[in-house]
Amino acid sequence: MQPEKTAWICYLGNPLVDTRIVNLIPSLKESGFYVRVTAFDLYNKNFKEVTGETTIFKLERKKPSWKFYLNFAKILCSELRNSHADIYFAEDVYTLPFVLFYARVNKAKVIYNSRELYAFLGGHSRKKYLSFLLKMIERFSIKKCDLVLTTGELDTQFIEKMYSITNVVTIRNLPSYRIPEVKDIRKELNIPEDKILLLYQGVLLKGRGITKVFEAMTKLPNAELLILGDGEQRNNFERLARELKIIDRVYFYGMVPNEKLINYSAAADIGLALIENISLSYYYALPGKLFEYIMAGIPVLSSTLPQMKNIIDEYNVGLCVDVENNNEIVRTIQYLAGNKDILKKYKQNCFEAAKLLNWETEFEKLRKHL
Repeated sequence: MQPEKTAWICYLGNPLVDTRIVNLIPSLKESGFYVRVTAFDLYNKNFKEVTGETTIFKLERKKPSWKFYLNFAKILCSELRNSHADIYFAEDVYTLPFVLFYARVNKAKVIYNSRELYAFLGGHSRKKYLSFLLKMIERFSIKKCDLVLTTGELDTQFIEKMYSITNVVTIRNLPSYRIPEVKDIRKELNIPEDKILLLYQGVLLKGRGITKVFEAMTKLPNAELLILGDGEQRNNFERLARELKIIDRVYFYGMVPNEKLINYSAAADIGLALIENISLSYYYALPGKLFEYIMAGIPVLSSTLPQMKNIIDEYNVGLCVDVENNNEIVRTIQYLAGNKDILKKYKQNCFEAAKLLNWETEFEKLRKHL
């Protein structure tokens, strides 16, 4: 039997490595929707465009930035011009005004996924004009949406107060429930068993604690760092690792397909979520990687930022540190590396927490709004 309803998802990013969209698509299909996706790959140099129900265009991040956004807008509008859907998902503020326009043409519902506090992103701290523009776009558009999604309760409270709206639902970036099949990444990369294996997964950007970890590793000769992800700052981070003489202990593995990620992650000893408090958006951070580590059974080393600390404390799945205190980061990693029983306990707690912190449970909060 053919689905009677269509959902169209638009995203300025690659949905193949985005947990939120990877999980949303099958959930929508199970709810009776035919699903179309229009998205864009920004970072993978060897990425080839994908067409079909999911269409992913390759976009190069070239300067000036206005040319990049103009090209993005032309492609997105071309895709949406002849679209016919019952629900449109704008997965970020960049797609929001275009999605909103074509959804109104089709008299369709719009769900806006406010993944970040976009006007307050750390990367925009020196681009006041961009922050202002994004705030104006969001302020103009958000009240026209049928539903707004956020990734954390504090984000919801902030959005409701800032824009005087009440149709906001918190849908955290939780992974689908799975038991990991551990990939022997140590063997592949020749990492000795007596080394503590740290993991960072996600986009390589400033403010994600990567520099802080590099600095700590200069005092942690027994620590190795696996990086599963890519991004615009990769070359800069590789350069810094060479300057700090730790490049032989840092493995830039690149992006891993979402369906395989948990198996790679599960090989690590400690998952790093050291978000820095460089913007309001980062202060409210509740990143998907935190829950992905938990699903993979990896104890977490997190910032003391409020939403992350609440999860760490409630489920007892790791420790929090002040990311501005390098000695504290070093001491905490040394403590965990020297206490295998503590790591084992946190690991067990992760697997128990994963039974509650999963997409299948979280999606029920959205299903009733479809």
